Amino acid sequence: MRGRPPARPGRDDSGVASVWAATAAAVLLLTATVCVDVAAAVRARHVASTAADLSALAAAGRAVEGPDIACRVATDLAARNDAELTGCRLDGWDALVETQVRRSGLLPVHRPASARARAGPAPVTDAAGTAPRQARPTTTRK
Repeated sequence: MRGRPPARPGRDDSGVASVWAATAAAVLLLTATVCVDVAAAVRARHVASTAADLSALAAAGRAVEGPDIACRVATDLAARNDAELTGCRLDGWDALVETQVRRSGLLPVHRPASARARAGPAPVTDAAGTAPRQARPTTTRK
């Protein structure tokens, strides 16, 4: 019966478990960091979208008072939702707004989340529930 061959000098496996444990801890830490950053990005996107929707509704509600007042109300509402209003205009009775949310994260790649929204009165429908045709602008010739 043969026994174990004698160990060669300098080929001791002691301490290998520590290297594996440190590697596993580093991988887990990196994974957790990426997960936290992705969650922060998703949250920022949701905040930007919510702020854009609410700001557009507020601006559309004040469209009769003019674009200055409508956009001022939209700016205030976006700020109360931790967002920045980056664009606001009225297109007839419709309000078109853009918001942006700066996000913080653990990784050095930080792009702000942005969203757009449009709000205005619903289109008029006939009794059958279909929208009537849009009237074409008339042109007169002399």
